[in-house]
This record gives sequence, structure tokens and C-alpha cells, in this order.
Amino acid sequence: MVQKNIEDTGFIRDIKTLIEQSKQQISVAVNTAITTLYWSIGKKINEEILKDKRAEYGKCVVVSLAKQLEIEYGSGWSEKQLRHCLRFAEIMPEKEIVYTLCRQLSWSHIRILILWKIH
Repeated sequence: MVQKNIEDTGFIRDIKTLIEQSKQQISVAVNTAITTLYWSIGKKINEEILKDKRAEYGKCVVVSLAKQLEIEYGSGWSEKQLRHCLRFAEIMPEKEIVYTLCRQLSWSHIRILILWKIH
């Protein structure tokens, strides 16, 4: 019996396609989770701490929160990052819109749009 060379079939191509599709799905899922996390944090700070107002004490709260988060989770939770989260939640108040948006754009793209909207 002659052993069939799998390189001569579409078998390897099909396996590679499955792997690439899964990698893409994972990437979208991770981006969606991160982006909705940032939105949820911004919304929670806006609603529960700032009471949807830009009070002067809010600046101190955000600075304090950032310091606490940076101690526990690292430099990715700076005051600047939290302010991006706040703006994101202000600009995009509906979770359904956020979910749809983050399936199409990365957090980096969304952050650029937030900065563009502010200016």
C-alpha cells in the first residue's frame, strides 16, 4: 500500500485555515473583553464616583484610584488610562454600541477616536 503524501492534498491547507480562523476568533474575543472592561470601568467611575459631573474632587479620586490599581495591576492602569476609560463611557453611553464597535475596532483605534472627539 502506498502512503499518501498529505502535502499533496488540501489537508494541510485546511488545517492551517482552521488554525488561522481560531487565532482570529481569539483575537476578536480578547479585544472585545478588554474594550468592554475599559468601558465598564469608565462608566462605573462616572456613575458612582463622579455622579456624571466633572467635580474637582473627581480628579483626586481618579489619581488615587490609578495609584491603587497600578500597585496591584501594573503601569497599564495610569491616571491617563482611566481618563481614556471615562471619555469612552461618556462618548459611547450604550453598551450595545460599545460591544458592536469593539468587534470591529481595537482599543488603540477607539482611543484615537476618543482623542479626536475631544479636540
